Amino acid sequence: MSANQTRDILTLRGVRKSFGEAEIIRGVDLSLHAGERHALIGPNGAGKSTVFHLISGHYAVSEGVIALDGQEIQNATPQRINRAGLARSFQITNIFPKLTVYENLRMAVMRRFGVQNTIWRFISSYPVVREETERLLEQVRLQKRRDAVAGELSYSEQRSMEIAMTLASDPKVILLDEPMAGMSHEETDYTVELIKSVTQGRSLLIVEHDMNVVFSLCDRISVLVYGEVIATGSPDDIRNNHKVKEAYLGEEVSV
Repeated sequence: MSANQTRDILTLRGVRKSFGEAEIIRGVDLSLHAGERHALIGPNGAGKSTVFHLISGHYAVSEGVIALDGQEIQNATPQRINRAGLARSFQITNIFPKLTVYENLRMAVMRRFGVQNTIWRFISSYPVVREETERLLEQVRLQKRRDAVAGELSYSEQRSMEIAMTLASDPKVILLDEPMAGMSHEETDYTVELIKSVTQGRSLLIVEHDMNVVFSLCDRISVLVYGEVIATGSPDDIRNNHKVKEAYLGEEVSV
């Protein structure tokens, strides 16, 4: 691990979340190193998406601290957290299905440059928006699909476009929530390589159920069970952790 990766860019300390009397997140401690790809795994209902909602400002924390690059962000608005350098995707693809690929990406880029509400100037007056949109199309390999209607793309193409929209704000930290859900083996392989490419020089926290993806993509893995992190370590550490196998992975991953 490089010296850069030892710096924590995202930290959760003693984070708790309750809904009424039900405590869903029970004192989570988690750190994401700069430049690292880190997976958050666990059984259904463990609280993984809730953790993402807390980090990205969609839920308020009940207790604890979340810091992005040294700045506390718990209970900040999603817009403020995005401006501070964090972007996320969702389990359900979040696009404008009747617009083209290019138009979807351009709208995301316009938000980054603060011109999304500009109605008295043509968008052609902002060449930086066009240039950045073109760059994102190339980065996620959708140049040939730029004029396609987004709702008519294949599932994997829609996910690629959503990843590009996540990148549009030029984030330091990217959160991806089950990006490979519902994909074929071929689509999964393609998307893994795409994620490896677009996260170079950035920090990634990913929720994913496909253990082959997790073990091949990530530098470290944290295991969340019943709202608590029961282990964090390298893929080999997690693969051979008896507590993790009992709680989630099962004995079949012991080799």
